[in-house]
Amino acid sequence: MTIGDMVSILKARVLLGEDKLDTPVYTACCSDLMSDVLAFVDEKTVLITGLTNPHVIRTSEMLDLKCLVFVRGKVPNEEILEAADEQGLVVITTKATAFSACGMLYAEGLRGVPVPLEWNTEDK
Repeated sequence: MTIGDMVSILKARVLLGEDKLDTPVYTACCSDLMSDVLAFVDEKTVLITGLTNPHVIRTSEMLDLKCLVFVRGKVPNEEILEAADEQGLVVITTKATAFSACGMLYAEGLRGVPVPLEWNTEDK
């Protein structure tokens, strides 16, 4: 899947990075808790979130993320967009909720970041 595919699937609007829509993506993470993102993500991925604050940008920079997807039609302010642009991030917004956005992308083949085995609770 490419970021451009994600834009189509989510009926999203591109806020930054129109020139990078052919970038392939393999995994995504959805969270409004940046501490969870930092705990679970260790690869270049897509972040799906409803937060539009500076913490999202700092987290993206620390993890070298490829793309930010803002849900529920949220659009970050100019300061956030400028910081994202400096990092070379693709930023899109969709009217879908986080749950729906994840479901639509999963149905089309995008998977979540791998969960560490110690978090598997099936045997407990």
